[in-house]
Amino acid sequence: MRTIPENLAAHLAEGATTLCHCWKLIRRDGTAFGFTDHDRDIVLGDIVYAARSGLEAAEATRELGFAVGGGEVAGALVSAGLTEDDIASGLYDDASVETWLVNWRDGTERVLLDIGSIGEIRRADGGFVAEVRGLMHRFDEERGRLFRATCAADLGDAQCGINLASSAYSDTGTVTRTDGVLTIAASGIGFADGWCNGGQLTWLTGDSTGLSVEIKVHRAVQGTDEFDLWQRAPQAIKISDTFRVTAGCDKTHATCRKKFDNVANFRGFPHMPGNDFIIRMPQ
Repeated sequence: MRTIPENLAAHLAEGATTLCHCWKLIRRDGTAFGFTDHDRDIVLGDIVYAARSGLEAAEATRELGFAVGGGEVAGALVSAGLTEDDIASGLYDDASVETWLVNWRDGTERVLLDIGSIGEIRRADGGFVAEVRGLMHRFDEERGRLFRATCAADLGDAQCGINLASSAYSDTGTVTRTDGVLTIAASGIGFADGWCNGGQLTWLTGDSTGLSVEIKVHRAVQGTDEFDLWQRAPQAIKISDTFRVTAGCDKTHATCRKKFDNVANFRGFPHMPGNDFIIRMPQ
């Protein structure tokens, strides 16, 4: 049951109301934006909720129990802070969204309607449609440790213990050739062919500075290293852009032993019987 503040309840009882919706969007990096469907900007606290932003909310759904409810928010990619490059870079993935019902004549008369997070974002023709998921979607996420043959840790995290800052596992390079999107060639990398398969590439300079992407294939050919990336760069890759690459790990027991000599920290169960053990005929 939602408790409505007394001053807002009194306004609702008047019959003729001056209400609007306000959305507060908080990105993963902490940057906050405000939007409203009113025709004038509204200031609540330290956030200015921008009007005429082209933001519209579709019908929201609610479900009983632990079913995931939600809705959609659609709008235009405008100068209010939402840009296609930022969306493509993942800055709005799982961003928090607060929905408020506000008396635009008196901002103190407001109530929080919902808290959700951004799910799938679809972009087309200078606009976007963002899925807003209810809080119950957190219960659909996997929690705790999984029992499987491969390692549950991520290379370089606290459980793994590998120091990726070491020169044995990371190096920097400069782009010497690129298709501008998914493939680059570089000089100055000191790793063997395939060493960075499944690793990570982080841009140090250029239009995508600070962004990271997983490496699909690493080829070392005659002193030149080529990298195919799993995800296209949000900004065009340019000659002389610099980056840092880290070694890749396929999370198998053999790789942990041979490549990283880190079996003591292996977080998998390589000897656990699989489906082939269960369905094979007895001997």
